[in-house]
Order: sequence, then C-alpha cells, then structure tokens
Amino acid sequence: MTQTNRTVGDWLWLVGVVLVSSGVCWSISTQTGATFDEPFYVRAGLTAWRTGSNKLLMRAGTMTLPVDVQTLPLYLWERWRGSEWLLPDDIPQLLPMARATNLFFWIILLTMVWQLGWWWGGRWGARLAILFVASEPNLLAHAALATTDIALVACLLVLVATLERGQGRNWPHRWLLPGLAFGLALTAKASALVFGLEAMLVYGLWHSVQRLGGTFPFLPGWTPRFHSPWTGWIQLGRHWWQQTSSLRRDIACMTIIGLIVAFAYTGCDWGPEPTFIRWAEQLPEGPIKQFMLPISQHVTIFTNAGEALLYQIKHNIRGHGTYLLGQWYPRATPLYFPIALSMKTPVSILGLVVLAAWVAPRKWFLAPPTLLAGLILLLSPTYRVQIGIRFLFPAMVLLVTSAAAALGHHLTDSQRPCSGDSGTPPAKGHLKRRRFLAAILFGLLAGQTVAVWWHWPDLLTYFNAVWGGPHAGDHLLHESNYDWGQGLPELRRWCYQQGVDRIAVWYYGMDPTVDTPPFQRALLSHQPHGGDPQRIQALCGSARLLAVSVGCLRCNPDITPHHRQALDWLHQQTPIARTRLFLIYPLDPLSSTHPNTPVQSLPGY
Repeated sequence: MTQTNRTVGDWLWLVGVVLVSSGVCWSISTQTGATFDEPFYVRAGLTAWRTGSNKLLMRAGTMTLPVDVQTLPLYLWERWRGSEWLLPDDIPQLLPMARATNLFFWIILLTMVWQLGWWWGGRWGARLAILFVASEPNLLAHAALATTDIALVACLLVLVATLERGQGRNWPHRWLLPGLAFGLALTAKASALVFGLEAMLVYGLWHSVQRLGGTFPFLPGWTPRFHSPWTGWIQLGRHWWQQTSSLRRDIACMTIIGLIVAFAYTGCDWGPEPTFIRWAEQLPEGPIKQFMLPISQHVTIFTNAGEALLYQIKHNIRGHGTYLLGQWYPRATPLYFPIALSMKTPVSILGLVVLAAWVAPRKWFLAPPTLLAGLILLLSPTYRVQIGIRFLFPAMVLLVTSAAAALGHHLTDSQRPCSGDSGTPPAKGHLKRRRFLAAILFGLLAGQTVAVWWHWPDLLTYFNAVWGGPHAGDHLLHESNYDWGQGLPELRRWCYQQGVDRIAVWYYGMDPTVDTPPFQRALLSHQPHGGDPQRIQALCGSARLLAVSVGCLRCNPDITPHHRQALDWLHQQTPIARTRLFLIYPLDPLSSTHPNTPVQSLPGY
C-alpha cells in the first residue's frame, strides 16, 4: 500500500469532484421520469415509516436501508404538513426529494473510492479513481434515481475498506468491524449476501498469502514431497485446511454478525405468516400436518429480513427472462452480462483497464480489488436475474478503482530517482513515458466527460460508440439498461411541440403521470381486442395517436395473449414519429396506409 500524507489540495479535489458530480446527478433527476421501481419504493417506504412494518419491502425481496433513507424526508414533510400524501398522485412531487436524498450514498461511494485509490495508488491513484468513477455515465444515471443499486455499492465499499485495514490486527478490526459493515451492506440489498462473502474470501486469502509467504500452496518455497498423486492431493488439502482455519473462523464470525445486524435493523411485525399457514393447511392429513399447522398459526416471527433474502435466492434460482441483441430469451442466458457490459461500459473505462494491464500488470492484477472484481465477473453467468448491468456495479467500481490506483502508483514511481541514485533526477526517458501516460489518461477522461455532456440527461440509455451509441439501444438491451419506464417527460415535451392534445400510451413502467393529460393509458396488454384495429381504437378512446414504449415492443412478447396480438398488429403499421423511448403510430386508418409519411421526432433523432 502507498502511504502519503493528504494535503489541503487533496481534500479540495475530493470535495470538488463530489459537488460537481452530485450537481450532474441532480440535473439528470429533474429531467428523468419515474422508473419502474421508484413509485413502489416511495409507497413502501412511507408505509414503513407510518406503521413500522416492512412487509411490503420484504415481500418484494427489497432490503430497507436505501428506501428508509430516501423516504425519511418525505415522512417528516408529511408530519409537518399534517396530512398523508396521496399515492400515487403525489409521486411526481415526492420523487425529486427522494432522489436528492439518494446522493448521500453517492457521496459515500465516491469517498470510499477515494480512500481505496489512495491506499493502493497514492495521491494520483485516488485522484484518477474518483475522477473516472464520478464521470462514469451508468453510475451517474443510477445515482440520480431513488433506487438501491448505488447504496449497495457504497456499503460494499465500506465492507472492502474494513477488510482492507482489519486483517492481521486484533479481533475488533479483524472481524467485528467487517461484520458490522457486512450487516450494513445486507440492509442495502440482498445481493450483498453473495458479494460480501466473496469479498471476505478474496481478502482473507490475499492476507493469508501475504502472511504465510512461501509456505502457502503454489507459491515459491512450498515444495512438499508427494509419494503418490493420491497422497499428494490429501496432503495439499490438509495443508490448505490447516492454514485457513483462522480465515474460516473470521468469515463465520463476520457472517453471523452481519446477519444479526440485518435482522435487527429490518425488524419484525411479530405476527403469523399467511402463506406459511396456507402451506400447512394444504399438507396431506397425517402427523406432519398435525405438527406443522399449530406451529404455522402460533409462530409469530414474521415479517423479517429472512423473507427478503429467501425471496432473492429463489428468484435467482428461478431465473428471469431477458432481452439481448434483438431477441427475447424466456430464460437467463450465460452470455448476458459479458455482452451487456461490453455495450454499456464506456470505451474510456475499457481503455483504462487495458492501459493498467499493459503498464502496471503486477500492481493491478495482484491487487485485492481486482481479484474481487474478477471473481464477481467470473461468476456472473450464474446470476440468473438479468435485467441490467446495475447488478455488476460493484465489479465495475472495483475494477476502475484498482486500474486507476495502479496507474497512479506507476506515475508516482516514475517521478522518483532510480534505486541507488537518491538525489538524481529521473532520466529523460522516464519523464517522456510519464508525460505520454498522463496524456493518454487525460484523453480518456476527457472523452468520458464529453460522452456525459453529449448524452445528458438520458444517461440511463447510454451505450458506447462501439455498439452504435444510444440510438441503437432499443435493439440491444432493455429493462434498466434502456427503457425502465422513464420516458414520459420526453413524450410530453414532444406532444407540446407538435400541438398534440390527446395521445394514447401503451406503456412499460409505473409513472403515475401516464394517467394525466395529454396522456390516456391504453391497456392493450390486459384488455381483450383480438388484434382488431377497431377494438384497439376503442381502447384508445378519443386519441388519434398511439405512443408505444420500446419496452412493450422489445421485451417479453407473451406477457399475455392480448400483448402478443397487439404486437402482431403493430408490426403491420408504420410509426410516424418517435422519441427516444416511444414510437408513435397513427390510429386513423387512412393515415396508416402511407408508409412514406415523414417521421417527426425530438432533436437528436
């Protein structure tokens, strides 16, 4: 690790980046409509503050900390005004404050990136790490929302920091503080159960290797004599088991403490669970039912954090359909995350990683953040809930931080005199290489900053230039990668520009403004119409235009039979306009017969 003293300039750098990036997030949040998850989080959070029950969140597999933080100001505002908010009608008024509160986790995330970058790369490692993370368009887009993904990354980085500093010290630093940090991460998102255990394993093994040195398997100096392959493997297993006994004990302690923290924070309604009772009632007659039925009726330990954790475990086992490269897959595909990351990760970040691997391979590859990120990415084909790269944000942040730290360390070392020549200035070749590396880093950072400026405020739909940019996005990925239901404000602006006073909207999302003029919700997925144009026209009321979100067009075509029939009808039509997330079709039969009708759109399309 690199130990240097921080100066006032270093702190000003941190504060400046935090303030600028938070301002960008706030500007994005004011231009972005409600995403699919946000209205539910606001409703569930306010319900929890009013009643003390987290049942709504637990039933959805959502942990409570981010939602509690985001909705606390809303609840205090409600108490001050003396009347409850009317939901979902008041969501547009409440959402900006909830999103602004989520910046609390963004600030923690950047501070932890700064700290990890400093430990592994010194002053310039910290500066480069925070600059690249703070200007990453996908992270900025999600930091501008009242969701849980940024909170998860922030809390996981706190866990990583405690693991970084705690190994080799006494028990409060070795497993108590990391256990508390693990519990904090669990209260942010259920997937911290997997990521946190991976972090404990990677950092535990890394510190064991550092401590044991040559006596650890597969390292120089460890040369056991095997009498046969069979006894060799047995000896190897015994050696590993003996050398990792303290690591296993520490991981067990951290896991227990983390679960206690998560269960204690989430709390309990102290009531029976109706689904448990129904399950017991459906058991066949016999001693098992006689035993389980009274238990289900009298065990009052619900609702608790175990429900959310169990829900997410079952959800991952069950899997989730996904849209990838123009095709809907009813089941998870192992290629999803590698391909999706190649689309959504900025070219500048890819260049940063390649540069670190080329310039400082040992410093980068052997750093624990790199190893942890690599393990998360290696196991990504087993993650069966494939609805956005946001699930791999921890790996992305760790990878960027470690790459920036390695390059920062290399820049710092290139300024120092050669060994044995103290006081001698660096050779001209070293200075040239350092300046060339600094120029490349500046170019990568400038390119990323320009990409944020160019695509603002639609950073949620960001795709890198290699895959065609955001204009190709609706043929590549969906859900939180592109259309997460946030496009109604843009559609409203289009209606005002075109003088449209009524438009039917077939919409993927939960934004309540879809029921306010000039919009009229068209329930084509749930109302019978048989694909008949006249019946579809009737479902759209008096509107002469139909706006269809690309989420409805590209995602699961067999949600309902009516959904499939509406898609079959739309495939025979020609859109006359589009915004980024909506295609607009004429409902007038005469106008739909002109395939060469010019497409009107917002600037940029």
